[in-house]
Amino acid sequence: MPKTFPTPKLVILDCDGVLVDSEPVSNQALADNLSGHGLPMTAEQSMAHFVGGTMAGVMETARGLGADLPDSWIEEICAETFAMLERGVPLMPGIPRLLARLDASGIPVCVASNGSEDKMRITLGQNGLWERFHPHAMFSAHSLGVAKPEPGLFLAAASHFGVQARDCLVIEDSGSGVTAAVRAGMRCLGYAPQGGGRKLAALGAEVFSDMAEVPALLSI
Repeated sequence: MPKTFPTPKLVILDCDGVLVDSEPVSNQALADNLSGHGLPMTAEQSMAHFVGGTMAGVMETARGLGADLPDSWIEEICAETFAMLERGVPLMPGIPRLLARLDASGIPVCVASNGSEDKMRITLGQNGLWERFHPHAMFSAHSLGVAKPEPGLFLAAASHFGVQARDCLVIEDSGSGVTAAVRAGMRCLGYAPQGGGRKLAALGAEVFSDMAEVPALLSI
């Protein structure tokens, strides 16, 4: 028989790639920028190298791969990325229905991201979710000073809501996010809509491909 879990007392969502379909745009901006700094790269290669990381980590990795980046690079890439995101980023398929289902079940929901609040203001703001999460249900690595794969971001969210880690459910799409959830002692669902969930499963996530699957996984 499949393993059953109690209904969580808090659901923690990643932002990019879980709430909003921002990864393709962000990684195209990153690939274009790095190509101009001596590191030819496609958006697909950018996603393989950098999804789930912080911009400081991206900068370090890119330099290690041969990119000639100025010390002001993070400000530069953020400006370029934000400009592209402002053109329009949709919600991930099924998110409105999932949020409505969680609300109807009385389960608190928050967002925890390695991205900045400025970025989330753009991506969530154009989809009507900024007001829902900000400021009391939004946890940013930039604001808290702790980033995935460390567990602190998720533990801060649990503490804020007064919920034990074992009673939280995390939905992530990156290896760093899954690792953070596992380190925090939280159950993690790994979202892999395009397949390729093997890496997430190996890190400890229960892989799914459609948001419509989540209510059953949460026993609601």
